[in-house]
Amino acid sequence: MATIILKYKLKPGITREDFETWVKTTDQPVMRGLTSVAAFDTYRVTGLLLGEGAPTADYVEVFDIADLDAFTGTDMPGDTVQGIMGQFMGFADAPEFLLADKL
Repeated sequence: MATIILKYKLKPGITREDFETWVKTTDQPVMRGLTSVAAFDTYRVTGLLLGEGAPTADYVEVFDIADLDAFTGTDMPGDTVQGIMGQFMGFADAPEFLLADKL
C-alpha cells in the first residue's frame, strides 16, 4: 500500500464553495471508483495548531493506493484521471504531490 499526500492552495478567484462542490460531485466519486485506489479523502485546512501565521495549504488530500504500479502506469495516463487532473489544475495553485510510506 502506498500513500499519496497532496497539498495545495486554491487559485485566486476560485471560491471554496465551487471547489468543494466539484470535489464532492466529481473528484471523489471518480477517484474512489478506480480499482487501484483503496481510499481517497479531501480535507479543508482550517488553521495552524501551533505557531502563528497562515497555513501553507488550503486543502490536503490523502490517497491510499492499493497498487501503485497500476495507478501510475494505467490510471494516471488514462482518460479518466487525465480528465479529472485537467479540471483539478483549474482550481489548484501549485499542488505538491508527496509519495509517503507509513512508519
